[in-house]
Amino acid sequence: MMQCLDGVKRIISLFVSCFESDLHKQPTGLQNPEALARVTVFSVSEIEALYELFKKISSAVTDDGLINKEEFQLALFKTNKKESLFADRVFDLFDTKHNGILDFEEFARALSVFHPNAPVEDKIDFSFQLYDLKQQGFIERQEVKQMVVATLAESGMNLADDVIESIIDKTFEEADTKHDGKIDKEEWRSLVMRHPSLLKNMTLQYLKDITTTFPSFVFHSQVDDT
Repeated sequence: MMQCLDGVKRIISLFVSCFESDLHKQPTGLQNPEALARVTVFSVSEIEALYELFKKISSAVTDDGLINKEEFQLALFKTNKKESLFADRVFDLFDTKHNGILDFEEFARALSVFHPNAPVEDKIDFSFQLYDLKQQGFIERQEVKQMVVATLAESGMNLADDVIESIIDKTFEEADTKHDGKIDKEEWRSLVMRHPSLLKNMTLQYLKDITTTFPSFVFHSQVDDT
């Protein structure tokens, strides 16, 4: 499971490494950074910094101010032809409006979960949804296996099926305290609280200092933080 959560961290880190250059223009089209700051853990300056990153990603294929799945794939894999269950799942979790595209509000709200100051419960919820592929409110054994296999493949790692099955056996033996063959959110929360390292990759430290990472935004901020 750490492999899967590490993959989330890798996605966001790749966004930054791919597009951190040439981020010095005044934000345009960002209507109300104060409102978005109020519903996330980001400050106004951080929202504006994120918006510049968003513009770079959203213009990779079509400069329409939205991130489609192809642009998401390009940011992650440098290609639009690579199929990935893992990337699809993360995109779906970002796409809270379920319309196949990401607007800036969705982008900022999703990244907010990875902020060091984000509530632990939000991180637990996101990580649970990552595995709940069928969105049934619980995690089945096959869903865990699908995500583990997909994430290992993205990392270029291949483990024998019996090794993967053994890992999943041990996970369910500990997590499935109700012995019903699935992990519900309560059981997932208990597992994570016993093993907080499972959430290690749900925190991206650079988000706390994003205006330092992109210092030009400090001088171009449209609104003073309060």
